[in-house]
Amino acid sequence: MTDTDIRTAGGDAAARGAGKRPAALRMSVELPLWRALTGYRILTLVYTLGLVGLSYRKYEHPLGAAAYMGALTVWMLLTWRRTTSAERCTRRFLLADLGFAVGGILITPLVDTHARIMDGAPTLPSIWTAGAVLGFAIKGGWRWAAVASSAVAVANLVERQELARDTVHNVVLVWVASVAIGYVVEVARASERTLARALQIEAATRERERLARDIHDSVLQVLAMVQRRGAEIGGEAGELGRMAGEQEVALRTLVSSGLVPPQREPAPAGTAAPAAVPVASAAAVPPETAGEPCDVRALLAPYASAGVTFSEPGAPVGLPAAAAAELTAAVGAALDNVRVHAGAGAHAWILVEDEPDAVIVTVRDDGPGIPEGRLADAEREGRLGVALSIRGRLRELGGSADWISVPGQGTEVELKVPKGAAPGGGGRGKVSA
Repeated sequence: MTDTDIRTAGGDAAARGAGKRPAALRMSVELPLWRALTGYRILTLVYTLGLVGLSYRKYEHPLGAAAYMGALTVWMLLTWRRTTSAERCTRRFLLADLGFAVGGILITPLVDTHARIMDGAPTLPSIWTAGAVLGFAIKGGWRWAAVASSAVAVANLVERQELARDTVHNVVLVWVASVAIGYVVEVARASERTLARALQIEAATRERERLARDIHDSVLQVLAMVQRRGAEIGGEAGELGRMAGEQEVALRTLVSSGLVPPQREPAPAGTAAPAAVPVASAAAVPPETAGEPCDVRALLAPYASAGVTFSEPGAPVGLPAAAAAELTAAVGAALDNVRVHAGAGAHAWILVEDEPDAVIVTVRDDGPGIPEGRLADAEREGRLGVALSIRGRLRELGGSADWISVPGQGTEVELKVPKGAAPGGGGRGKVSA
């Protein structure tokens, strides 16, 4: 299995905002194993050469032992890079490597004395043989490892010509170790694939939420405005409004299909019907200034009017520019809800608070309030102003959105954004109602 490229949702969003190619997070459970196998083969070759050198005069045919070790050394020099990655380690190489190991075991009786073999003298390839078996385990899992270790076991039994205790011990040890490593590799691969799939789904979900939010803030609001104005004017404009309404319903259904995870509790505050005023978003923030500090007061001040009272601290309230833009857009969406649902005569108040670890913006109105459960009903009907334009934005920032609404006493929305937040950088904030 090759290295897996995983593009995380946050990395993708940041890269898209900056107009750059998303950075890939290289992940592989196998790469460290291949490196360890390469080191094992080299170290065990050095050990085997020293072992044969110390026992050189004890062999019955020392030149034969030297010839095999020379061939094994040349083989290692030519192929040591083969075990540095899964792509280089082919089946043909693994079979040839195992052939060197099994061949060395089988020719041991031809170069060594029978007495030394019966006394438990090591075979010519000695512990280097395990490297060939481990290559099968890492490449093909426990089944390949079982076949390779069985071949080595048969060769060892043929070389010893009896079921000696030490031979059986070594055979069982190699077999169990290789099969266990092969099984662990298979489990790690499955976990890696599951993680990659989960991150891909998360990235796709975040992207769909972002697109749905942008659609709600632009297209759906325009269609709703055309529908209302067409119904007021009547005639051909009324027919145009009716068609716009149909398209709005169809688009809302498409946008709301699986985009917003269900909330644990129904929201008791205002509905999120579309408004006629587009809402700003972080997409309008230049990439080069997205991470620079920005005074939230300057972005929210334009909302002040005869019907909106704006209260702010005396000192600047700083957030990264992209996060400040998203917070401003959420405030705009909340004011749109006031304008649409509380009526033209309703008054709204915006309060900005600068806490040590977060920025809190409260939007309150003196409208009629919202019946309990209306937010959840609106979300099920595909009206996603609260779900996407407000909750979605705050979730992307790792913040929270809380609604307090009492019928006949207005609605209060508290938007909280942690300092240092950036769109796509968290998504772990609380969203409650």
